Amino acid sequence: MKIALAALAIVFLATISLGALITMPAGLDPIQIEATAPNVKRGAYLARVAGCVACHTDASGGGAPFAGGVALESKFGTFYSPNITQDTQSGIGDWSLEDFARALRHGISPAGTPYYPAFPYAFYASLNDRDVSDLWVALRTVPANATPSRDHDVGFPFSLRSGLRVWRAVFAAPPVVETDPSRSAAWNRGRFIADGLAHCGACHTPRNLAGAPMLERAYTGDPAMLDGGSSPPIDAATLRANGWTREALITALRTGIAPDGDVLGGSMKEVVSDGTSYLLPLHLEDLATFLLDED
Repeated sequence: MKIALAALAIVFLATISLGALITMPAGLDPIQIEATAPNVKRGAYLARVAGCVACHTDASGGGAPFAGGVALESKFGTFYSPNITQDTQSGIGDWSLEDFARALRHGISPAGTPYYPAFPYAFYASLNDRDVSDLWVALRTVPANATPSRDHDVGFPFSLRSGLRVWRAVFAAPPVVETDPSRSAAWNRGRFIADGLAHCGACHTPRNLAGAPMLERAYTGDPAMLDGGSSPPIDAATLRANGWTREALITALRTGIAPDGDVLGGSMKEVVSDGTSYLLPLHLEDLATFLLDED
């Protein structure tokens, strides 16, 4: 592992000079506000499904909601989720809707710098303008909290963000989820949740040496996750082979209890308690339909 990281560091250093020449695009995806007012309740629901609550609230450390500070350990270092409350100094209180959309769907800060892919912006590229607007108005209701965002603990050379420009150019992001007219509405909704909003593939798809998801092996599990753990395969063939049914999947995603009575552990505990347990029954059905590849 150390040899592989050293080799990767050399490659990363070699790309920094090139990365400095690659400029981040400006004015991406201007938001087209719909005639109807954004829906705060729907935005709050999307925030739950997208993992915003779990990732930006340091519950174990007694942190305020959305004030950040949650640690994500990886072989590249430790990343900390930022404060996304309405505080104008420590949070996103001085952001515009366009700033928010650009960060969410493209991983680019208001200042034009790229975010580390620890932030799953590539999966959020599937969110449409209504989704982004609803999320935005929901976050605008979060009380300001002055807790400063913690700096990432990432060693050299990965601390140099210039290399991220090349990384983004080389490793294509997961494609925007589009409707498959040959499949049912339930399957398509489930795909949007899994491939997009809930970013299931962020944990259950293996990654290459550079930390990019290997999309050709989507949902086949990751035996060497960036945090040193492992995730099981949740592709349809494996789920069916292991006896998972639609009802069992729905129960596990709602309660965290597997068919054998065991409790889902690791990061899935938070995924269920802070995310999938809040899914509407219809959307749990949709997600199970997609994961089991049923119609």
